[in-house]
Amino acid sequence: MAAGGAEERGGLEAGVRGRLRVLRERWTRGSRSALPEDGEEVSALQALPIDVQLNIMSFLSPQDLCHLGSTSCYWRAAVQDPLLWRYFLLRDLPFWTSVDWKSLPDVEIFNKAFSEVSDSALYDYMAIYKKSCPQSRRSLKSSRPRYGAVTSFLQSLVTQAEPRFAMFGPGLEELDDSLVQKMMTCPEILLVAGLPQRQIHGIGSGVSFQFNNNQKFNILTLYSTTSVERRKARAEQAVAVNKMFYQENSIVGNQRAVHYSVIAQVKKVCEVVDGFIYVANAEAHKKHDRQEELARILAMIDPALGPPNRPLLVLSCISHIGVKRIPCVYMAHQLQLNLLRQPWMVQDTVAATLAGLLNGIEWLLEEANCKNAQ
Repeated sequence: MAAGGAEERGGLEAGVRGRLRVLRERWTRGSRSALPEDGEEVSALQALPIDVQLNIMSFLSPQDLCHLGSTSCYWRAAVQDPLLWRYFLLRDLPFWTSVDWKSLPDVEIFNKAFSEVSDSALYDYMAIYKKSCPQSRRSLKSSRPRYGAVTSFLQSLVTQAEPRFAMFGPGLEELDDSLVQKMMTCPEILLVAGLPQRQIHGIGSGVSFQFNNNQKFNILTLYSTTSVERRKARAEQAVAVNKMFYQENSIVGNQRAVHYSVIAQVKKVCEVVDGFIYVANAEAHKKHDRQEELARILAMIDPALGPPNRPLLVLSCISHIGVKRIPCVYMAHQLQLNLLRQPWMVQDTVAATLAGLLNGIEWLLEEANCKNAQ
């Protein structure tokens, strides 16, 4: 997906330049034939070479591009060109650090060749870009009505139990740096508010943390095996048997379907938590079986085990800065999160520094609080 995207971006850039040249030539001819009072004066920016125009537009945010489009008829036509926004979409989405269930672009948008005839009718690339990019999502979030803050204040006056989240996934065990260990030892980022009082023997435990707005929450970390077995597997570079799940086979049509169920101890956790944190291994140089990962996610969030609308935070995690990562948009498609029916978000995270973690936790707490308020 990424290699093909690089080639397509090169072709799209050449296509955008060609479209801008045609647009300017058409506009220049129209301006010359127009009456003086109807003619639109050519600006200095419009008179620049096409390559320079495209280079300038590449530094503008979506909001700035829309403002540019409001300055003249020429720029309105230029910034609304679907090929231009498809180019920006393919160029920028590998660098976005988060994506959620409301903003994930359709995989076909960046998985197939651009067709001006069909794509212009099917996709509004400007709207897709503005809906998907984190900057636009943040601006929409900041413009929410003020009564939300009042509601949060009133809720804070009522004593509530700490929201609880089950954290699991291969990123907890496969990375060179331990995300959990860093979370436990960085009070300047995430303050530990209480050590576990109960523990699922050999599998995981619950720790209370305090977020920067003083809200407390509890994370029950669920490992696939015991710590001894995990250390042995890493030393032998082997794959440990996952003890959280057991496999069930069924026949669908003429094919055998494989799905998982959780063991009894984990089932009890799934029945009481307010949401889930899945730690995915996002390191590009390692092999991943995303189909199996999805099957295990579905087993954890099974509606038979609790409310179907509990949020899922996917921490797309690498060990440390410098490791090549799988972009979060690609991660969402690899895990087929679009098949899920509850709110979810994928957040880029670095285990060694906890970069991105607080953004994900903030989203998860907001979603859990909204669910509990309903």
